[in-house]
Amino acid sequence: MTQPVFDAHLHITDPAHPLVENNGFLPEAFTVDAYRERIQGLGIAGGAIVSGSFQAFDQGYLIDALKALGPTYVGVTQIPSDTSDEAIRDLHEAGVRAVRFNVARGGSAALDDLEWLARRVHDLVGWHAELYIDTRTIDEDLSRRIAALPAASIDHLGMHEDGLPNLLRLVEQGVKVKATGFGRVELDPAAVIEAIMHVDPTALMVGTDLPSTRARRPFQSDDFDRIAQAVAPEHASAVFWDNAAAFYLGQ
Repeated sequence: MTQPVFDAHLHITDPAHPLVENNGFLPEAFTVDAYRERIQGLGIAGGAIVSGSFQAFDQGYLIDALKALGPTYVGVTQIPSDTSDEAIRDLHEAGVRAVRFNVARGGSAALDDLEWLARRVHDLVGWHAELYIDTRTIDEDLSRRIAALPAASIDHLGMHEDGLPNLLRLVEQGVKVKATGFGRVELDPAAVIEAIMHVDPTALMVGTDLPSTRARRPFQSDDFDRIAQAVAPEHASAVFWDNAAAFYLGQ
């Protein structure tokens, strides 16, 4: 890329920290050094390290990764609903900026805690909420609940083309969307990106989803080219950097 990229969705798996089997699965190691090596030449200058189902509520790996990657990287963590205010403030100080609800895989706080926990962390330290969810499953009630949150995003373009109407209704109400995980979705990424851009050009953020755990295929460098081709040139800077930098870094 000829412009800076904010990688809004990446995972680090450090064998020095505990992992929890998810449906019998444990991932291979993907350390900070492995991530740095893989993104060479992509123009990535910041990003969001996202806790996976197999990391459950462990924060040690995330704190270490944030220290190693520096201040343009932030954390998206999973915490139990009864986490203390002090612990949340400590995570914020370490660089965490969002709480994740992993509806698709588990390992996070329950969806029943969505409003309470999302509002609590937003009021306390300004975090937003992120949902890994198949948007086909978002009924009218859940859509209303997500749209009413102070700030929220949806992973992986909502996962399935049949959920696009639900996704676009959320975009209309200010919810952000990550153009990530092309190897795990059931949709045409270009078509969904174009639809999102038509509704709100500030909604879309890009990411690698490295190391693409359990995806049918891993991230490919030309996935960024596919995104660039789907957005008008005047929106490229916003999609590849500005939207995510505003969402995560307040820039």
